Amino acid sequence: MHRLLFTLIFVVGAHLLPAAPLLESSPVFPVAMNGVARYRIPGVVITTKGTVLAYAEARRHGSADWGEIEVHLRRSLDGGRTWQPAQTIAHRGLRIEGNPRKKSGGEHEQTVNNPVAIVDRTTGAIEFLYCINYARCFSMRSTDDGVTWSKPVDITAMFEPFRRHYDWKVLATGPGHGIQLDNGRLVVPVWIAFGQVGDHGPSAAATIYSDDHGATWKAGDLAVPNAGDLLSPNETMLTALSDGRVMLVSRSVSKANRKLVTIGPDGATGWGPPAFHDQLWEPRCMASIVAHPSSPGTLLFSNPHTLARDAAGKEVPGGRGLRENLTIKMSRDDGRTWPVSRTLDAGKAAYSDLAVLPDGTVLCLYEAANDIVATRFNLEWLTQ
Repeated sequence: MHRLLFTLIFVVGAHLLPAAPLLESSPVFPVAMNGVARYRIPGVVITTKGTVLAYAEARRHGSADWGEIEVHLRRSLDGGRTWQPAQTIAHRGLRIEGNPRKKSGGEHEQTVNNPVAIVDRTTGAIEFLYCINYARCFSMRSTDDGVTWSKPVDITAMFEPFRRHYDWKVLATGPGHGIQLDNGRLVVPVWIAFGQVGDHGPSAAATIYSDDHGATWKAGDLAVPNAGDLLSPNETMLTALSDGRVMLVSRSVSKANRKLVTIGPDGATGWGPPAFHDQLWEPRCMASIVAHPSSPGTLLFSNPHTLARDAAGKEVPGGRGLRENLTIKMSRDDGRTWPVSRTLDAGKAAYSDLAVLPDGTVLCLYEAANDIVATRFNLEWLTQ
């Protein structure tokens, strides 16, 4: 009896003890791995089985956005501590060559860009979208937890409705990850550019969505236009809020040097007026946002927390901040305020993507100098 009572007290007491702060990193896509000059543009999702899927652009011969580029993926079965060998998952169809940014030799290059994964919690499948030469968009699917992938399907025609707003020359998904809403809808952020062929600006941001588990995709309403003070919104991340609405957070080159935020009811239509958020600094870099299940309204945000400043230390309107000081912010009120902030990497750091493991541990996959690493942390580390 006494032994049983002691056991119960020990077990209950253990659950009352706060978890120790956790912060640990592992290399995922180091420079020169598999003969790749540099990996860039990370994305990460957690499957319904708890497997971590990390993916990135494998830029074969250099770090430029255009060139001979593939998409590589690595799986982790232990929450991002160790990683299986990388596999090339895109593009496995017929080559689509042509680099308009390179006059000599570019005609034989294939740029596979902007990979985005979405986990379908209903079917267990992973939908995967990517683009080629910033001109065509493809989708494919894995039904075995990311081990194998279906034949890619060209879904470029789905972008045509955006032409009523802009005669785009460039299209791109994400980058990062998409989300699934409670009603099963899959939503992916996208951006289009309508300058010269190959130019990434001027641009505007929107979403695409699927209500049939990735079988077909449709264009949503334009969410963040290129208009007035909103200059070239592009790389956009999204998350579901505690009341079911969807928040979009967009990169731009606006003079405000802040991320643009807009909210809509269903991830596709009825977007509210975009507004700059003073606490979300914009160094002209992709960021990430994810909901955390610890309590309703809890959001996490990752981005280099820097601003362009002149010699006197004053903020430069529309300036480009340094890509360093990768910082994690936390909101407890669906992104209205971000009172918690902590530096994850004070050195050179750029694009990042966030995912939450089944036990609440957070995984940040990000560009650290020339490598892509995965850092695991918990809320105790963030708030200590």
